[in-house]
Amino acid sequence: MAKIVGAITSTHVPSIGGAIARNLQQDAYWKPFFDGFPPAREWLAKTKPDIAVLVYNDHGLNFFLDKLPTFAIGAAPEYRNADEGWGIPTVPPFQGDLDLSWHLIESLVAEEFDITTCQEMLVDHAFTLPMALLWPEQGKWPVRTVPVCINTVQFPLPSAARCYKLGQAIGRAVEAWDSDQRVVIIGTGGLSHQLDGQRAGFTNKAFDLLFMEKLISDPLWVTRYSIADLVELTGTQGVELLMWLTARGALLGEVNKVHANYHLPISNTASGLMVMENL
Repeated sequence: MAKIVGAITSTHVPSIGGAIARNLQQDAYWKPFFDGFPPAREWLAKTKPDIAVLVYNDHGLNFFLDKLPTFAIGAAPEYRNADEGWGIPTVPPFQGDLDLSWHLIESLVAEEFDITTCQEMLVDHAFTLPMALLWPEQGKWPVRTVPVCINTVQFPLPSAARCYKLGQAIGRAVEAWDSDQRVVIIGTGGLSHQLDGQRAGFTNKAFDLLFMEKLISDPLWVTRYSIADLVELTGTQGVELLMWLTARGALLGEVNKVHANYHLPISNTASGLMVMENL
């Protein structure tokens, strides 16, 4: 059977792509953020995953407000990036894994998740930037990929409890997959931030750090909050923590925190990174 080697959760702010393009990793503003990633890369080098199941939210590159599924999974041979207007250089395509994609889709539908199946799919910065941070030799992606997209843009959003259950279903599906492949789950987004409205620039360090702590010890804790509660606590875009929760759910049990990093500010966004593996 396939093996989940662990999970990584990471921020995906567009300005990270500009910093990479301009080689600002050692700049005083950016250094505390980029310095968090070498331990994650070392862990990946040790665990050697073959496939990354990447849980993220689309920002209008693949889906728009007229057609925005709650949950979507890529089932394409490759996934291409395109210009989003942020000035981020596009990156080479990512190889898909059709066998795992269809196994996930069939398994999740059997568990009564309504999945949109995407046999063509563009992936935006929420997908490409974590990949570039974890495997900085862009264009030499050492893993195949399966995109799992969650709506955190247009209300109503799936609840935290529903996303955690989605993660658990993903974990069960991967572990039941008849393959010897090693799989890492990556959840991208957040943490607390709000980009618009009267609270533009809002962050909540205390809640972010508590969420990161509870993600290890008691992930069901956050499922007690409604989406409205999470918007109040983390900002309109802070609900991207749903992807972190989904990735954690896929680990199916108690976990060990291998590494964590937290830094403020990154373009008015609280940035976080965690590496977790099953005990």
